[in-house]
Amino acid sequence: MSATITSNISTSVWTIDPAHTVVEFKVRHMMISNVKGRFPVVAGELILDGADVRRSRIIATIDAASIDTADPQRDTHLKSADFLAVEEFPTLSFASSRISRRGAGELEVEGELTIHGVNRKVVLAVEGPSTPAKDPWGKLRIGVSASATIDRKAFGLLWNSVIESGGLLIGDQVTISVEAQFVQP
Repeated sequence: MSATITSNISTSVWTIDPAHTVVEFKVRHMMISNVKGRFPVVAGELILDGADVRRSRIIATIDAASIDTADPQRDTHLKSADFLAVEEFPTLSFASSRISRRGAGELEVEGELTIHGVNRKVVLAVEGPSTPAKDPWGKLRIGVSASATIDRKAFGLLWNSVIESGGLLIGDQVTISVEAQFVQP
């Protein structure tokens, strides 16, 4: 019985602070530069096992319609059936299935990423979690940085167009980066 109590004491629950979390992506445009975008509406929870990080779990949900690329016309196209189909698939989500250490302060988080209703295994390279710190209101906070590159076609995001020079308008590889701050409720 004391082993269970010890395990429960070392486990803590943290929620994503959306005001201090940034989920961004970048993709090649016209084969000449990258275009970036972000999803400002994100929620989620980290269950952190302080004794063994491998027993930790994370889930996150993103409002697909919150996509922002600083171009309203492009955002409208990305929300359409050509890409995210936000009316049919209003959220993007991630749920971890395995967490392992890669080095000091580095983790590898494997899980299911769902975009456009399609689930695929993705591995995130993660820095953190940081050492907990108290904010001015007395709440504990931690942060992580995470990144991965996915093939958008694997998630059913197939739309593209050939440009006059013969290349494609949009690259297939999308780099995802997350700067997340979590707070204990």
